[in-house]
Amino acid sequence: MAVRLHINIDHVATVRNARGTRYPDPVFAAGLCEAAGADGITAHLREDRRHITDDDVTRLRASVQTLLNLEMAVTEEMINIASRVRPDVITLVPERREERTTEGGLDVIGQRAGVEAAVKMAKERGIKVSLFIGADEAMVEASAALGVAQIELHTGEYCHASGEQAEHELDRLKRAAARGAALGLEIAAGHGLTRHNVGPVVAIPDIVEVNIGHSVIADAVFFGLDRAVRDLRRAVDRGLGGRAPLAGAEPPNADNARGRSR
Repeated sequence: MAVRLHINIDHVATVRNARGTRYPDPVFAAGLCEAAGADGITAHLREDRRHITDDDVTRLRASVQTLLNLEMAVTEEMINIASRVRPDVITLVPERREERTTEGGLDVIGQRAGVEAAVKMAKERGIKVSLFIGADEAMVEASAALGVAQIELHTGEYCHASGEQAEHELDRLKRAAARGAALGLEIAAGHGLTRHNVGPVVAIPDIVEVNIGHSVIADAVFFGLDRAVRDLRRAVDRGLGGRAPLAGAEPPNADNARGRSR
């Protein structure tokens, strides 16, 4: 079983915007990521446009050959933009202008009216909806009640922890993922993941997708974007080897397993 690897190209735009140049182009970066094996491209159009811009989103929609996942706040402006651009997926995320990066999951209960408006638009336009939430079973259940297809579990607490605390956070992710899957939701995960810590997350049987960005761009500074994506793909595939086999399942063919890890 494969786990979809979506690469977030926001921080290519961060580097570009630092000097106000046209390069490096996040749209060109998206093409390189797809060529290196990414299953999809993720971009977050923030209200303050600190990295990805409206023009980037339009060009990404025209050029992405795999899947375009637009991360966005639950606002009327963003709902209108998504309706016009029609990405394959919208992921609704919390957003505060003063934060450096997304600090937690979406309050699905507190923002129910806004989420409902986004879901209504998405269904009319044929767009899949994912909600970026914390590993909290109440939020998982509230997400399922809204009729969305997917949730993305915030992995930041796990990534920033160590030792017993990391195991505790991983257990929370497992419980939330299992509850979501039982309710018929697809389960994705993201935030703070790297090629070093992604393994235990993709070993969770219910995880079908990861969204990773900052660490890939950081690795690309030293190794190039193609290798950074391929190294991450290999790390994800190694993590899949840690999944508990289903009862009665035949052991995997060793030759096939070696082939997938190349």
